[in-house]
Amino acid sequence: MPLLVMKFGGTSVADLARIENAAKKVQAEVARGYDVIVIVSAMSGETNKMVGFVEGTSKLYDAREYDAVVSSGENVTAGLLALRLQEMDIAARSWQGWQVPINTTSAHANARFVSIPREHIDAKFAEGFKVAVVAGFQGVSAEGRVTTLGRGGSDTTAVAFAAAFGAERCDIYTDVDGVYTTDPRITNKARKLDKIAFEEMLELASLGAKVLQTRSVELAMRYKVRLRVLSSFEDTDENSGTLVCDEDEIMESKVVSGVAYSRDEAKVTLVRVEDRPGIAAAIFGPLAEAGVNVDMIVQNISEVEVGSVKGATTDMTFSCPTNQVARAQKAMEDAVAAGMITYDGIVVDSDVAKISVVGIGMRSHAGVAATMFKALSKENVNIKVIATSEIKISVLIDRKYMELAVQALHDAFELEKA
Repeated sequence: MPLLVMKFGGTSVADLARIENAAKKVQAEVARGYDVIVIVSAMSGETNKMVGFVEGTSKLYDAREYDAVVSSGENVTAGLLALRLQEMDIAARSWQGWQVPINTTSAHANARFVSIPREHIDAKFAEGFKVAVVAGFQGVSAEGRVTTLGRGGSDTTAVAFAAAFGAERCDIYTDVDGVYTTDPRITNKARKLDKIAFEEMLELASLGAKVLQTRSVELAMRYKVRLRVLSSFEDTDENSGTLVCDEDEIMESKVVSGVAYSRDEAKVTLVRVEDRPGIAAAIFGPLAEAGVNVDMIVQNISEVEVGSVKGATTDMTFSCPTNQVARAQKAMEDAVAAGMITYDGIVVDSDVAKISVVGIGMRSHAGVAATMFKALSKENVNIKVIATSEIKISVLIDRKYMELAVQALHDAFELEKA
């Protein structure tokens, strides 16, 4: 039988009525002739509740016990969905991560996949079972301990199973009906995309779009797993949602496919750092060790002695999430204390947002940056930092202009048009 992987997020299985709705969607695919592997998240809010229990019990908790607790929500959902399917006369069985087994590294709360053996689930399909309901977000380490994959890990679980089992497609059911050109809450001109390339989706996910978890898109792109994003609250067919696929499946792309934003950004500047070989490594090495997720980086010469490069200094600016600013400052203070760097001061601007335009069409079209900057200029939006790649341009701006900038860029690139 052809195989399909279906994933249901927390809002899609938030209560028994929604679990029944998910079961009906699985039933429809079984009726179409598929064997189905269903990956489920915990009911909406359950994981946060479990995290609260752990933190309320122990501030310096054992990460192994943390994983044992927070992974429990998915187990409940998997069992309930399997029971509901059985009541609908569909041969279904639930699986926890250790039962498959989903083999992972031992990095608790942020484990990575090692392997997903097929034998046990394939044997059940051979016995006549039609559906395997697997708890997402979890696995088992070589030591036999339960592990979790980090927030959004159920998306990654679904893609990993689709790759391991050679599934025809991986359908991600969520509370939106597809991938849009930008957030519909910001502009009513936002348009749902029928198809989007892996590279574009990866950029949008990493730049702030919340539709898919970044690791899941990376895995899908590596193993060429066709993803479909669609709503669990609407009637769907084979043409519903947005297909995330290889660039070759898209006949002709617009130059820009979408506008993404991230409001929780901060701009950090080290003023008058000594300009010498190795200074970047001396700055960004400690930041990496401290777990600071650095994104945009700008370096410029701030002072040079006339006729000589001696005494030259540089200002080094980078962006990071606002909740990592304190960690970044501490890392820099420690680097100074260790004699690795010197600077005159740190300037932090925590009131910025990152706006990005993304499109594989940028590879073959000039003038995207000029259009973007002109559109922002017309709205008197000042650009603080610019970063580019082959298929994206990102800028940092004052956060108060974020929605205005998104609307202006959506209009400038005419993304409302198919």
